[in-house]
Amino acid sequence: MPLDLYNTLSHGMERFEPLAADGRVTFYSCGPTVYDYAHIGNFRSFLNADILRRTLEVMGHEVTHVMNITDVGHMTEDADPDGGGEDKMEVASRRMLEAKKSGALPQGVDIDPRDPMAIADFYADAFLNDARLLGLKVAHEVIERPELMPRPSRLVPEMVELVETLIARGHAYVASDGVVYFDVASFPAYGRLSGNTLDAIRSGEGGRVDMATQAVKRHPADFMLWKPDEKHLMRWPSPWGEGYPGWHLECSVMARDLLGDVIDLHSGGEDNIFPHHECEIAQSCGATGGDEFARYWFHTRHLMVDGKKMSKSAGTFFTIRDLLQRGVSPAAIRLELVRTHYRINSNFTLQGLKDTQRQVERWKRLEAWLEANATASRPSPGPLEAALPRFIEALGNDLNVAGAIGVLNEAANAVPTDEPASGSDGESWSVDLDALRTMDHVLGVLTLSTEGDVAQSDLDVDWIESRIEARNAARGNKDWAEADRIRDELLEAGIEIKDGAEGTTWKQVVS
Repeated sequence: MPLDLYNTLSHGMERFEPLAADGRVTFYSCGPTVYDYAHIGNFRSFLNADILRRTLEVMGHEVTHVMNITDVGHMTEDADPDGGGEDKMEVASRRMLEAKKSGALPQGVDIDPRDPMAIADFYADAFLNDARLLGLKVAHEVIERPELMPRPSRLVPEMVELVETLIARGHAYVASDGVVYFDVASFPAYGRLSGNTLDAIRSGEGGRVDMATQAVKRHPADFMLWKPDEKHLMRWPSPWGEGYPGWHLECSVMARDLLGDVIDLHSGGEDNIFPHHECEIAQSCGATGGDEFARYWFHTRHLMVDGKKMSKSAGTFFTIRDLLQRGVSPAAIRLELVRTHYRINSNFTLQGLKDTQRQVERWKRLEAWLEANATASRPSPGPLEAALPRFIEALGNDLNVAGAIGVLNEAANAVPTDEPASGSDGESWSVDLDALRTMDHVLGVLTLSTEGDVAQSDLDVDWIESRIEARNAARGNKDWAEADRIRDELLEAGIEIKDGAEGTTWKQVVS
C-alpha cells in the first residue's frame, strides 16, 4: 500500500517513493545527547520515527535505520547557529562533580565526573536500556550492528575531512577568530526547510544571532563548522588548531558515512528544523555538489504535560525511569507517546497513561484468546483479517496511528473473547492472530512488558498523593507539626518530597 507523508522540505504531503529500485529505505534519525537521562518529550520523537520505520517494513520495505548518540559539540544554545553557550557534556561533567562532592550521585554510579567519555557512556547505556524497554528497534539492533548508533566523537577525522572539502569548494572560510564557518550565501537553497530567509536572519528575526561573533562573519547566519579551543574539555587536532566540531557538522558526516550522499528519510523533533537540519542540508549538499541530502524530512511536534510545557518544579518533567517508579508499564508509556498524531502537540497525562494501560491489557487478552483458539475455525474473513488492509491504509495517510488504533479496536469488538470459539466452518482464528501481530509490528506494544518496575511497582501512588494533599492542607492551616509528621511518614515509606513555586513533587528514594 502507498504511504503519503508530510515532507517538511516541501511543506506538503507527498507520496513516499524510496530512491532504491528494490524498495530499500535509508533512514537517519537525530538521537539523544547523552548528558542526562532522556525525557518523555525526547522519546516521543524517537518512537514516532520507530513507528514510521515499522510501517515501512509492514509495507514491504527493508529499512536501514541509523540513530546517532551525540557525545560532543552539542551546545546549550540550540537556536544559535554558532553553537552558543556551553557544551552539554561539560555541563554534565560539572553537575556530576558537584553531585559527587555532596554525596548525591545515584546509587551504583562510580565514574570520574571529570571524564566526559565516561559520563557519555553512562548516559548512553541508560538511554539504550530505556529505548529497549520501549521497543525501539534500532536500540536492539545495535547489539549486533554498533554502526547503526554512531558516536560523533569516533568520527572526528571524517569531520575534519568534510570541513576541508567545504573550504575547497568555496562553501566555508576561516574567520579572523580562527573559527571555520559555513558561508550560507554560497548555498542559495539555505532556508528552504525552515522557511527562514537570509534577510530575516540578518535582522535577527529568523533565529538567535550572537552579536559577539558578527564582526568576523560574512553573514549573521554563517554557522560554525570547527572551533579551535585549547581549553575545551573535549578537543582534537585539526588544520585550524586543536578544538571541536560543530553539532550540525556531526550529523552530516554520520549520515553520509553510513547511508550515502543522498538518503530517503531524516527525522527529528520540530526544534531540530532550524538551525540544525537546515545546516545539515547546506553542509551535505555543499560537500557533494548535489541538490539533495535527505529527500523526505519527518518532524514530530512537542509534547506537553497536563497542557503545559514540562516543568521540574511542577513535577511534570518525566524520564522513563520516573514513570516506571510509579508502576507504569513500558507498553503503556510507548502507546501513550505514539497514539497522538506526530504533527499535533501531544498532551501527556497520568490519567492518559492509565487509559492506555487498560487498552494494552485489552489487546493482550485478545491475543491470549486468539492463541487459545488458534486452531478453531471461524467464518471468513475474520474480523482482524478483514481489518488489516484498513489498518495499513490509515497508517498510509500520513502515519495516522489514532485511525489505525480505531480500526484495530473495531475489529477487536467483533471477536467473541468472552466465550470459546464455536468451531464453525471456515479458516482458523490463527489467521486473525497473524493479522493482530502484523498490526502490533507497527504499534510494538504486545511484546513489551505490561508491568511497571518490579522492584518499585508496589508503590501506592494514590496513597502518596493523598498524604501530600493532607500535608498541604496542614501547611495551609499553619499546622507545621502535622506537616512535618506527614513529610517524615512519607520519607519512612521511601518517598522524598520537594516543595517548589508550582507545587509539591515527589520521588522514590532507592536505598
